[in-house]
Amino acid sequence: MAKTLLGALTNAARTATVTLPVPFTSRAAQHSVFGQRRDAEAQMRAMSAVSTLFAIVDRTSNATALVDWKLWRKAKSGRTEDRIEVTRHAALDLWNRPNPFMPRQEFVEASTQHYDLTGETEWVIARRPGVNIPLEMWPVRPDRMAPVPDQERFLSGWIYTTPDGERIPLDLDEVIQLRRPNPLDPYRGLSPVLSILPDLDTSRYAAEWSRAFFINSAQPGGIIEVPTPLSDPQFDELRERWNEQHRGVGNAHRVAILEHGKWVDRTISQRDMQFVELRGATADRVREAYGISKTAIGDFEDINRASALAAKAWFAEQQTIPRLERIKAALNHELLPMFGPTAAGLEFDYCDPVPPDPETEAATLTARAEAAAALRTAGWEPAGILSAVGLPEIPYTGAPAPAPSGWAEATAALTGEDIEDAQRWVVVAHDDDNTCTPCRDNNGKTYRNRAQAYKDYPGGSGYVHCVGAEFGNECRCKVVKRGRKGEGS
Repeated sequence: MAKTLLGALTNAARTATVTLPVPFTSRAAQHSVFGQRRDAEAQMRAMSAVSTLFAIVDRTSNATALVDWKLWRKAKSGRTEDRIEVTRHAALDLWNRPNPFMPRQEFVEASTQHYDLTGETEWVIARRPGVNIPLEMWPVRPDRMAPVPDQERFLSGWIYTTPDGERIPLDLDEVIQLRRPNPLDPYRGLSPVLSILPDLDTSRYAAEWSRAFFINSAQPGGIIEVPTPLSDPQFDELRERWNEQHRGVGNAHRVAILEHGKWVDRTISQRDMQFVELRGATADRVREAYGISKTAIGDFEDINRASALAAKAWFAEQQTIPRLERIKAALNHELLPMFGPTAAGLEFDYCDPVPPDPETEAATLTARAEAAAALRTAGWEPAGILSAVGLPEIPYTGAPAPAPSGWAEATAALTGEDIEDAQRWVVVAHDDDNTCTPCRDNNGKTYRNRAQAYKDYPGGSGYVHCVGAEFGNECRCKVVKRGRKGEGS
């Protein structure tokens, strides 16, 4: 079964154009883009017929496909930051290259197109004989997939119709479905396109009317009245001569000469129809159905950098992340279990698509530093504080640069030192002929705090490594506290 399906899918992928007969529809309906049709194929065809719908679906599918994914091993703590990344696994290889014809990006983009247009997308899992784990995944057209309801198990399988009409039964472990829940049908998804089909028809008819308007001399239609009935040859001759002389934009405004007839204008005009406003209103309805603003599809009227960044973040939060969450649920709850014990404790997760906000990040860092300072003042250990407030380990490597007012106090509280101890301590040696080499070499050395300085100079004077005592000379070196700008004090 899997081999037959794989061959059908491969054949469909190799075929540039595939014509699939639409069951239960008339020939006229098959040639209509929308009309009275509400099936999945009509919904998918709508993308190439209405520019606003194309822009929305193209933008959402591309944004979803560009997000990177990683495989993680869950932490015992349950915290996201404690997870360990897994870089080698069969499931990760499959997700990065679902099948020989498409990488992950194209796979996700095609799946998201189906989801946005029909409210659902199906992934067909292909295996080889004797191999239980999935080897390939294919995004198939929803109109070719039919669920097989079951009174006891709810769903017993699927039927896939190939491009040549062959019907292939599929088991539950061969299909993964992502769908927007349909309140009237628990087996199928609900498409936003269904709520705007009349508007899409209106937009298409308006475009066709405008096109016909220019083809027909860029003038509204009219009627030629003749006093007596015309024979068939006379009627055909009149029609052919009129079209030859007046049809087309290049023949617009030519003078018409009628031998035995009178021209009567129609009362309707292009301005009366207001097709520009009509198509604009249709675009608004399409954006409403998908919950997308003009900015999201490239309309940047009255926008500045701040509002553009906000719009970008909003799009990621409200449009991209919900789609990613559906994919994440399918990967973790349906695909990974197919890999058996090797996938135990693993989970897929996407990289956050929301762009960083510099102001928010700065405010967050300040708040964390203040929280750390408060916790240290209360007596908590620095290492635990940094982990609790989400700050990394910050080693001390040298003299601090001038800091804003209050920062020294926060740093001192975080490191557990008194403000006075946080100042540098410098060695001052009495340098003359009686100064020993160790004291002379240590002259000018700085210590991070008083505790370190007093370790080498107990009580603040007398270098512990001084050798002057061997010659009867007492050490005259000392350490003094240095001010913020480096001067001794």
